[in-house]
Amino acid sequence: MKRKVDLVSGNIIKTLIALSLPILGTSFIQMAYSLVDMIWIGKAGSAAVAAVGTAGFFAWFGNSLVLISKTGAEVGVSQAIGKNNEKERNSYVYSSITLCVLMSIIYGVILILFRNELIGFFNLGDANIIKMSLEYLIIIALGMICAFLNPQFTGIFTASGNSKTPFIVNTIGLVMNIILDPVLIFGFAGIKPLGVVGAALATVLSQLLVTIIFIYTFIKNGYNFSFSNKKFITLKYIKNICMFGGPTAIQNCLFTFFSMLLGRIVASAGPVSIAVQKVGSQIESISWMTAGGFASALTAFIGQNYGAKKWNRVLKGYKVTLFISCLLGIFTTILLVFFGRSIFSIFINESEAIAQGIDYLKILGYSQLFMCLEITTSGAFYGVGRTVIPSIIGIIFTGLRVPLAIILFRPEILGINGVWWSISGTSIVKGIVLVLLFSLIVIRGLKKQISIEA
Repeated sequence: MKRKVDLVSGNIIKTLIALSLPILGTSFIQMAYSLVDMIWIGKAGSAAVAAVGTAGFFAWFGNSLVLISKTGAEVGVSQAIGKNNEKERNSYVYSSITLCVLMSIIYGVILILFRNELIGFFNLGDANIIKMSLEYLIIIALGMICAFLNPQFTGIFTASGNSKTPFIVNTIGLVMNIILDPVLIFGFAGIKPLGVVGAALATVLSQLLVTIIFIYTFIKNGYNFSFSNKKFITLKYIKNICMFGGPTAIQNCLFTFFSMLLGRIVASAGPVSIAVQKVGSQIESISWMTAGGFASALTAFIGQNYGAKKWNRVLKGYKVTLFISCLLGIFTTILLVFFGRSIFSIFINESEAIAQGIDYLKILGYSQLFMCLEITTSGAFYGVGRTVIPSIIGIIFTGLRVPLAIILFRPEILGINGVWWSISGTSIVKGIVLVLLFSLIVIRGLKKQISIEA
């Protein structure tokens, strides 16, 4: 924002913590949106969870698409601030918002027009689940512009060193979602119970409120939406945004697609397994959303310092954040491996689902440290503008999950647990490979630069 926060001077640890804490809070807020929905929907049974989870893949895919403009803005804005180039910063801000709005409209229309084909891809085989999935998909499609703009504004604020505003704004949205979920899902004081439709409406209405507040705050921080800003919206900066954010978006879109393929395999095991995957992934998001918060802070920190050519701060910032992520990964592993039953029982009371859920959390628990290393190191790559490398690694090893799952899913091998092992095993490999590549490519290059300037 025009009221930027300086990340290129001062104590590195204090700067990173001050930047990270609100981002972590925002990450937990975003995670809480889904968890609150899942808790209330879980009380309606496995069928409702399966419906929301299936349609939710397309909301997830939308979250991947918005990374084109969001990541592009985070890298471009942070580096422009480090260079003290106001015109370049404004160009990245307005060009990324324009791109974001266009993508959201196009994607929302596609979801509505091809809703039957998209839900039909999963071969759910249950007319009631299919009906609920379609209803949920239509509603979230209508609110897609808010689902795109909220992370976009979050990225712009964070790149400017202001991570407190997104935290406050998203917290307001969470509170509204917590209030609306039980009211709209189960009914209250004359309001008719809406079930899955109510969950979708609660999410969309909460996101709309967040968007309105973000726009107000955006203007209050010195920006506006007048036609005079068109001078900042140029093909050059849109191209740069796509170059920065494109690889990350492609990786995440393919990640979602591969997850859909895995979801189709899981669906063949029945609605209980579908529900286990949806609930389990929400629980597991404790670690990857937190690591993602650290990664976003690191991207902004490294971006500003890289733009200012402060190589030592880049190296120290990465090491500090990596250490914190390791602690997070170890904590989450202990939580998922040893306390799986207690955690999963919060969401679903069915004994068969709990039994499968315990296995899911234990298997995925073994990979949490490595997943945190992967996500944090990706954020470091983004900060220096090298978004292609983590994207390639992510695409390759996430893609390998599908053939591995097909093989391990066979009853004579591991059954449904084979799908969970395909996810956990590839996460371990991605974490190791990405840290090694960052050390060989980026850290080595920065050390050479430091020695030259010395």
